[in-house]
Amino acid sequence: MCTCNAGAGTGCLCQGKMQLKRGLTVLVVILSLFFFVKTLHEWKAYKMAGQENLPASTITVSGKGEVIAIPDIATISFSVVGEGMQVADAQKQATDISNKAIAFLKGKGIAEKDIKTTYYNITPRYEYPTKYTPQGYTTGERVFKGYEVTQSVEVKIRKIADAGAVLGGIGSVGVTNVSGLSFSVDKQDQLARDARDSAIVDARAQAEKLANALGVSLGKITNFSEGGNYRPMYVAKTMAYDMAGAESAPAPEVPAGENKITAEVTITYEIN
Repeated sequence: MCTCNAGAGTGCLCQGKMQLKRGLTVLVVILSLFFFVKTLHEWKAYKMAGQENLPASTITVSGKGEVIAIPDIATISFSVVGEGMQVADAQKQATDISNKAIAFLKGKGIAEKDIKTTYYNITPRYEYPTKYTPQGYTTGERVFKGYEVTQSVEVKIRKIADAGAVLGGIGSVGVTNVSGLSFSVDKQDQLARDARDSAIVDARAQAEKLANALGVSLGKITNFSEGGNYRPMYVAKTMAYDMAGAESAPAPEVPAGENKITAEVTITYEIN
């Protein structure tokens, strides 16, 4: 116990030391609490930051969709050839045949927008005469034989039932070559979207089955990719007719058949 003398003046040295000691003790406690709280806060922040950087749990599934497409457009190509000693003569001959062919097509109900020239060429023609000599065959100097004009036309036949009649009758107007019979669908983009939508539904169903088996629930989609056969061609056969001097031929059978437009998607889901 500290005792103060009466002559110690207005203050008591012993009491002052005790108060100072208590003050320092309180200060140490406060500082200790401050640093403890600060350390705890930083530790929690570090833990949460670490959790944010952790990759989310995910599952990835694939789905497939398909649409059966019935062709509604037939496409053919034909060529006409004109010959003459002058370019104008060869052009006139080719143009006359082409105009007859186009008139025939329009008579079959084919719109002008579905008749398109895809190739036009003017070429000089030469021959290299050969003759036999005791030393063998020899080739003479080339001989100019005139000009050749070739025009190729692509035709879309929107009434599939008329395709055979068009093929059978176009030779009667002087067309010398028909090739590339193929079939397609008019609303290709819509069919592709339908196939993709079906694939997405299939992928979702697969994901739900998998999530149920794992005992988890599906979250948001984190990744999506797609692929598939979006541009099928419906080819019955490839035809190449030499129709030089042909009469109107019987309409051939041209079955269009059917094909599938398929889509495939891959989707990644978060799981909870």
